[in-house]
Amino acid sequence: MKVIAAYLMAQLGGNSNPSANDLKKILNSVGAEIDDVKIELLLSQVEGRDINELIAAGKEKLASTTCMSFGYTNNNNNNNNASSVVEEKREEKKVEKVEESDEEDFNFSLFD
Repeated sequence: MKVIAAYLMAQLGGNSNPSANDLKKILNSVGAEIDDVKIELLLSQVEGRDINELIAAGKEKLASTTCMSFGYTNNNNNNNNASSVVEEKREEKKVEKVEESDEEDFNFSLFD
């Protein structure tokens, strides 16, 4: 992600075709670790392509994916597991309430 961010920063700064050295300078300026393999991979994938088109294509991919809530699937076995997780969370809340009420029984104040 930091390599992509450096590439986009270079683009925003007016460099329409950033080199590996340009990205390294940006990453060095913030003290980030430099991974030459990732830099070369990114540059090979975006070579000759317009950044605005890449961003638009990425937005389309994100918009076409479906979002699933945690623990939800169409498999009944997984639904049972998800419901047991919810039940465990409810039990934890009950335990926390009981612990709080134990502390209130002391009627003790540090500021009296």
